[in-house]
Amino acid sequence: MPHFEFSALTLLLVQMAVVLLVSRLLGVVAKWLGQPLVIAEVVAGIVLGPSLLGWVWPGGMAMLFPGSSMPVLKMLSQVGLVLFMFLVGLELDPKLLKGRTHASVAISHTSIIVPFLLGGGAAFWLADRYSSPDVSFLSFALFLGVAMSVTAFPVLARILSERQLLTSRVGAITIACAAVDDVTAWCILAFVVAVARATGLGAALWTTVMALAFIALMLFVVRPFLARLGRRVADRSGMTPTVTAVVLLLLLVSSATTELIGIHALFGAFLFGAVLPKEGRLAEALAERLETVAVGLLLPLFFAYSGLRTQLGLVNAPTDWLVTGAIIGLATLGKFGGSAVAARLTGLRWREASAVGILMNTRGLMELIVLNIGLDLGVISPTVFTMLVLMALVTTFATTPVLSLVYPDSELARDRLVGDSPAPVPNVPALAQPFTVMMCVSDAAVGPGLATVSAALLGRREEPSRLLALHLWRPGDRPSVDLRRGEERLEEGPLGPLLERSKELSLEVRPLAFISADPAKDICDTADVKQASVVLLGAHKPLWLEGRLGGTVTEVVTTSQRPVAVLVDRGLTQLKRVLVAYAGGPEDRAALELARRIGRSPGVSLTMLHVVPPGQGQQPGRGRAQVAQVVADEVLANPELDARTLQLKVVEHESPAEVVLAEAREGYDLLVLGMNPGWGLDEGLISIRRRRVLAETTVSILVVHPPLGAPSFVVDAAPRQAALTESH
Repeated sequence: MPHFEFSALTLLLVQMAVVLLVSRLLGVVAKWLGQPLVIAEVVAGIVLGPSLLGWVWPGGMAMLFPGSSMPVLKMLSQVGLVLFMFLVGLELDPKLLKGRTHASVAISHTSIIVPFLLGGGAAFWLADRYSSPDVSFLSFALFLGVAMSVTAFPVLARILSERQLLTSRVGAITIACAAVDDVTAWCILAFVVAVARATGLGAALWTTVMALAFIALMLFVVRPFLARLGRRVADRSGMTPTVTAVVLLLLLVSSATTELIGIHALFGAFLFGAVLPKEGRLAEALAERLETVAVGLLLPLFFAYSGLRTQLGLVNAPTDWLVTGAIIGLATLGKFGGSAVAARLTGLRWREASAVGILMNTRGLMELIVLNIGLDLGVISPTVFTMLVLMALVTTFATTPVLSLVYPDSELARDRLVGDSPAPVPNVPALAQPFTVMMCVSDAAVGPGLATVSAALLGRREEPSRLLALHLWRPGDRPSVDLRRGEERLEEGPLGPLLERSKELSLEVRPLAFISADPAKDICDTADVKQASVVLLGAHKPLWLEGRLGGTVTEVVTTSQRPVAVLVDRGLTQLKRVLVAYAGGPEDRAALELARRIGRSPGVSLTMLHVVPPGQGQQPGRGRAQVAQVVADEVLANPELDARTLQLKVVEHESPAEVVLAEAREGYDLLVLGMNPGWGLDEGLISIRRRRVLAETTVSILVVHPPLGAPSFVVDAAPRQAALTESH
């Protein structure tokens, strides 16, 4: 095989390309398994290292990662870490602790103290066999305690975001605990590094004093300066190249200072990001500019460098694997046990406390950073390094599947929304429960129309009722920004026009907003938790012209256990005349039931239009016209509706769509119809051949679908007659 000679630059570029390629390929697998990307990046480093590539193809590894290239790869990965730790500091927002300071501090400190003591105790057992004689026992024990205590704040934030936990009670407490944990752990690590680097007690004390002086400088001098700088960056245009250069200069100076002090450059980068004010656009704009390069390009090099230093072959004896298993058990016992018990003592239920413990047991990237520092300082041996890397992988990999078992999505939905959701009253019929309309808003334009329909659905409003407005948005790349924006979206953004229209209609609306990676599922789960009587959605034009009412809308229709109504809004501002198209079947009966509620609203008149084939209008027995009359009679049985507010029209015609279109031109405000093939609709899909009613009418349309698996849908509190039957 020919031997290739690369220049130093060519080799570095090839290494970066290979690392990115392998990381992204494994990232696809990790996503399929429901794991965070960090798992794929860590495994990619191990795959490219001596544990796999060096074992399968030693020559290939020697060619791709020769020993002479390691110093360059290490320095570049360290630059990436400096930028990344700055971004981690930016994620730490004091608002995360709002209203949760006591619980967060108690849980986070317990989750550090317990595993720290367990790690320090394990050092007595491991030092003789796995620690170098040149390393003091104090340094080894302290470092092992820190390694057991770390929680990966960035990975945890991403898991919370992907599982839509950020806005839940469990998520809010956990992210606050992780923030406190991160700050505390890095302060402890700085002290441990100072002890490990110091030549004596006097040097360690001097390093500690210098570190405290540096922290005071950052808090009382640098932070006010950054606050003034942040006020100048009120929007994206204010983030000029000069401002970016000034911030990066201060970041480099901060990192270099802590390296000179003796507590590692990463601490300076982290502290600088933490003190940078989060108000305004400065922090967000900096993250947007740096994150792609730091996280997407440079950070994978750190994982590759860590993987090259991870040698699974060093853990070859059965006793070594037993020790590794014991380390994993101690780390999990300390982190999970300490967090869960502390969370339970602060008032959480055991299920919630267990979820907090599972999440706090996530280590991932931060653990690798700590371990690499320990290996560079010579405090831990390559064997212990490999054992602790395996511990970090196992605890991080286990987080998502174990969390799904202990804290499933149904529990998540109840937890996130329990604050204003009265539980169904036992032994009380469902019809006596409050009538609840849940409006789902993703586009500001559909909000006013949904509010108008909801006002009519409440009728005379004597019965108990609730109005909910739900807005979901996809998780972004920065969970802390998502969390802050969630508070803004409750009153602004897409919900704003709906809430404004609701005030005009004297409606009391409860807004809900949270992150969702699967909007359709979360809409259905929220509707179940809220005991929604009907789910209202808006069809986004021109999606309904493309053969479906919209991806999310179709998914909700096909999976919801609650009645669903989809509004195609064409300028709906009032409801006076409502046309109900009836073709038979549960979908149209559901549409009639919903229209019946609208007809109870003052000033609204209903017209029920039933189109039958020529010659079938007056058939003997139970012909179509008779069925329509029975349906209309049932509606008329409601004392609040009479012949003045409801009219029945039975028309013989070969084209139902033609009749409906002609009738809709007679000055109606809303057309209500069932989601069935008779009108070109079937489970959210639109028949291209028979979509005339949707495509040609200028009247707003409310398309109704009954709950999944239900023969009909009941939303009225009035007593029901015997179920209707229809012969075709």
